[in-house]
Amino acid sequence: MRNTVGVFVVLLCAIWVSPLSASDTLLKTKDIRVRDPFILADTETKTYYLYAQSENRAGSGYKGVEVYASKDLVNWLPPQTVMSLPEDADVMMVWAPEVHEYKGAFYLFVTLTSHRLLTEKKPVEKGNWPAMNVRGTHVYRADRPTGPFGPLKTSSHTPTNWMALDGTFFVEDGTPYMVFCHEWVQMIDGTMDVVRLKDDLSDAVGAPELLFRASDAPGAKADPKAGKVTDGCFLYRSPKSSKLFMIWSTFIPGSGYCVLLTESESGKIGGPWINQKPIYQENGGHGMIFRSLDGRLLMALHQPNSGGQERLHFFDIADDGRTLEIQGETTLE
Repeated sequence: MRNTVGVFVVLLCAIWVSPLSASDTLLKTKDIRVRDPFILADTETKTYYLYAQSENRAGSGYKGVEVYASKDLVNWLPPQTVMSLPEDADVMMVWAPEVHEYKGAFYLFVTLTSHRLLTEKKPVEKGNWPAMNVRGTHVYRADRPTGPFGPLKTSSHTPTNWMALDGTFFVEDGTPYMVFCHEWVQMIDGTMDVVRLKDDLSDAVGAPELLFRASDAPGAKADPKAGKVTDGCFLYRSPKSSKLFMIWSTFIPGSGYCVLLTESESGKIGGPWINQKPIYQENGGHGMIFRSLDGRLLMALHQPNSGGQERLHFFDIADDGRTLEIQGETTLE
């Protein structure tokens, strides 16, 4: 009988930079702990790449980003490091890595949180308001999806005096942009912002522009001093209508962590962004949308949102040109 598992490993190993043998144990999706998952479906190698910050995995021993590779979204090779921070780097947390192909190269957008604190006062002085650490989205470049990724600059592409996170990449009419979240810890009412990038993505151009606020979500907390979260943004343009959609995450009373859908009334990244509505309310989020190698439109997210039990889940998405709807959790095995 043909050893199909061995053949599968050999096919995956062919795309891996470091040597792996047929004895390497394939991991199942349900066995991989991951927050803020991001999938790159590489049509050239017919391979899915799952990017995750290294400390999702107990005992990783370093701060950085690693990637899992799969041919079927079910069986994954063990992780390989694609970006490792120096041991003396002033970084306490690594969040939300995502990789985009652009002009023949691959770009890693990742949020880094420093030990340093912003000098401004907290917006709410009483109670246990979180510390205001320097936080921003940085951009790295590589020639291939498996890295290694090197920084384009020493500081973040988001303003250095902002608590900013979860930057995602989008190209509109040939112009590159980053959409990102301005942290509720600094703002109380978190915002979604956009900034233009240089053509080579080496830096931002000009100041960010406001797209919308967390309080625009239906059911958002009414208390003006209650923190309202913007998190996990991702943009998708429908090929059926050219409508521009965004999914993002927040916390809604009674629903917990969830995914919302909004659309640009103008069809442009600058908005205005309208028709905010929750599409997933099962204590999971930080979603992204991709097309599988066999043509299915899928959303990936992590669920649940706490307790070290976060896992990657896939959902079939229906795009009728007017809106996006979840059709149910994807059956892959």
